[in-house]
Amino acid sequence: MNLEGYRLVHIKDSNTYEILREKRAVLNMTQQQVADKAGIRLQQYQKFESGERNIKTASFQLACRVIEALGMNVSDFFHGEYSIGEEVYLENGILKYEKTMRDVNEDV
Repeated sequence: MNLEGYRLVHIKDSNTYEILREKRAVLNMTQQQVADKAGIRLQQYQKFESGERNIKTASFQLACRVIEALGMNVSDFFHGEYSIGEEVYLENGILKYEKTMRDVNEDV
């Protein structure tokens, strides 16, 4: 099956931590870079991305800084309508993001 040109999309009920992780990977950012851009400690961001802490129950100001650091729309994110639609392609049997050429399963 050729998946070139298709997009990876998170369905509405995806876990927020999965959306954070994937958006960061698509942007080719490290967790430290996101934390720095949001003005928070690395450990705080890691807890959001691991699911240990839910970003939707954090202070609104903190959540906004993280969401905006990843270039996402705060309103869409909080209404559960955020989706990632990055084009992918297949290379040697590995599905990769078109924009960054990274493996979709690669941990950044």
